Amino acid sequence: QLRVVESGGGLVQPGGSLRLSCAPSGFNWVNAAVGWFRQAPGKEREGISCISVGTTTYADSVKGRFTISRDNRKNTVYLQMSSLKPEDTAVYFCSVDWPPTSRFCSLAMGQYGFWGQGTQVTVSS
Repeated sequence: QLRVVESGGGLVQPGGSLRLSCAPSGFNWVNAAVGWFRQAPGKEREGISCISVGTTTYADSVKGRFTISRDNRKNTVYLQMSSLKPEDTAVYFCSVDWPPTSRFCSLAMGQYGFWGQGTQVTVSS
C-alpha cells in the first residue's frame, strides 16, 4: 500500500542535533513537494519546512537551525535539525503533495495528500 515513512526521531539534549528522514513506500514521488510539520502537546500542527524543485521554505521558528534537503538517488527527503531547544519537542510528520498539485510548496497542510504516522522528537536534559 502507499505510505510515507518518517524515521530518525529520538531523545536529544538541548543544543544537540537530529536528522529526520522521509521516504515514500509503494510509489515514487518524483519531484513532488514535501513538507515537514510538527505538533507539540496541546498545540496545533504547524508547518516548519518544505521543499520543491529548486526552492525551500522554513518557518521563522526553525529558520537558521533546520535544513531540509532531498537526495534523489535515495528517494529521500531529510530534515537536519541542529541547536535543538526544548520547545522543539513534538511529533514530526512528513507529508507529500501527491498527486502533485503545485510546482511550489507551502507550509499549509491543505497542499499535502499523503502523511506519515509521525516520529517523536524529545529535546530534554
